[in-house]
Amino acid sequence: MNTEYLKGKRAAYYTFGCKLNFSETSTIAKQLADVGVCAVKKGEKADICIINSCSVTEVADKKCRQAIHKIVRENPDAYIVVTGCYGQLKPAEVAAIPGVDIVLGQDMKGSVLENLNELIKRDSGIYKTIKAKDIKNFVHSCSKGNRTRYFLKVQDGCDYYCTYCTIPFARGHSRNPSIESLVAEAEQVVEEGGREIVITGVNIGDFGKSNGETFFDLIKALDKVEGIARYRISSIEPNLLTDEIIEFVAKSRAFMPHFHIPLQSGSNDVLKLMHRRYERELFADKVRKIKELMPHAFIGVDVIVGTRGETAEYFEDAYNFIKSLDVTQLHVFSYSERPGTAALRIDHKVSAADKHLRSQRLLELSDEKTNAFYTSFIGTEAEVLVERPARGKPANGFTANYIKVEMDANLVEENNLLKVRLGNFNEKGDALVATVL
Repeated sequence: MNTEYLKGKRAAYYTFGCKLNFSETSTIAKQLADVGVCAVKKGEKADICIINSCSVTEVADKKCRQAIHKIVRENPDAYIVVTGCYGQLKPAEVAAIPGVDIVLGQDMKGSVLENLNELIKRDSGIYKTIKAKDIKNFVHSCSKGNRTRYFLKVQDGCDYYCTYCTIPFARGHSRNPSIESLVAEAEQVVEEGGREIVITGVNIGDFGKSNGETFFDLIKALDKVEGIARYRISSIEPNLLTDEIIEFVAKSRAFMPHFHIPLQSGSNDVLKLMHRRYERELFADKVRKIKELMPHAFIGVDVIVGTRGETAEYFEDAYNFIKSLDVTQLHVFSYSERPGTAALRIDHKVSAADKHLRSQRLLELSDEKTNAFYTSFIGTEAEVLVERPARGKPANGFTANYIKVEMDANLVEENNLLKVRLGNFNEKGDALVATVL
């Protein structure tokens, strides 16, 4: 393909939503950079704006819609490309926004380059979308963008169809590449000097549906890639987090004692309404197993409040269960009604005021758990991977068990693994101040 129409153009990138979207934006940026498109610098006008959208909630739709309008106003002469879940689920709505030139569905992310090149060549709008039922291909993505850590996409799509969720419609059916191809991507990260990889996907524990391999086989193969010092599993369903995976992480060379497990509700009655594939007793067993083998492990948990059918009694039951868990942090989301989901057929709608109160209670519980976890490591030694520092600010990094650490930027270098002693909290209370040893 002749990409002469793209050479010398300046592009701005905007990402909304999850780590998977971040990884895919980074891949798009790399593809465009390879044909001569430069990332826009501060104060410069963009010729191209790439917006990778999210549609996980109604609020996400609204934020993306507002952002697109704002980006169009601020870049009136730029070509505007919208990709991601919002573009996939509501392509006509996105295309109707004045100034938007291209709308691409999920399976079209790899075609941003050719569509954009054709648009600039013709200098006329192109409208394309792929419906979820047509999403079949796996688009590879392994990038770091402006971060130190790389994000390796190992799986896409979801076959679970939880009653509250639109992701299967936005991302299509579960699919994955081969272990061999992913190992090759990890080896490329080593060649580029990368030290840490975060494994991402929509439902990564479902890895292998496309070819009969398993997620357990994948992490064993990745662990053997020399040069990668750290892997993190970004999020895995509790029913797919097998004991053999937990046991392997506990003794592995490079997989960190860091888990992110979506619970969504601590009430079995609500889990049933959600069509989740487990009960809370299984979730508690997974947490106990992790803590038995890795007492120092960080465990993050996703929770949704205010779903249809969540009565006050169900919420109190859920709250007490979550409080009893030995977990580190809660990622709390307020339920948002999504067109086409089965949840709309469930009786008992929770008021916005009650959603807010329930969300605040869980966020306060999360702060208590996170602060207690951090405090227990004050005075201990740890190894930290230094992230890229912002100009004029302290350097940051994370321990193996994902404690955020703040250091003197003059004493450290990005992408280095350093031994430190963990001190007290910083002024913001979101990190421990560390002394480099």
